[in-house]
Amino acid sequence: QVQLLESGGGSVQAGGSLKLFCRASEYTGSHYACMGWFRQAPGKEREGVAIIYSWDGRTYYGASVKGRFIISQGSIANTVYLQMNSLKPEDTAMYYCGADSVMCGLHGPESNLSIWGQGTQVTVSS
Repeated sequence: QVQLLESGGGSVQAGGSLKLFCRASEYTGSHYACMGWFRQAPGKEREGVAIIYSWDGRTYYGASVKGRFIISQGSIANTVYLQMNSLKPEDTAMYYCGADSVMCGLHGPESNLSIWGQGTQVTVSS
């Protein structure tokens, strides 16, 4: 079964940057329609961070990260990056990569993507 594999998490001071990477464990012969990043901090609900559609590169960002984070597709199919700049302590969370063959959304039913990774921890200290 195909899995999503995240990497790039770690600890950084406020104002710093990190770049997350996500790839599918194997190529199935088709592209996901969209991939995205979500995060969840202890005691909080999952939050949509950013999504990108593969066929036209459309991107969508959560309000709390817009202007600081950039989502981009990798050069290899079914890979995605998340460049995180000007990090704040409130960005501390487990970050999950998700993908879907039809539709992605930051909120509501469209945020229930069909495949997820195990997550990578991001910790921002003040």
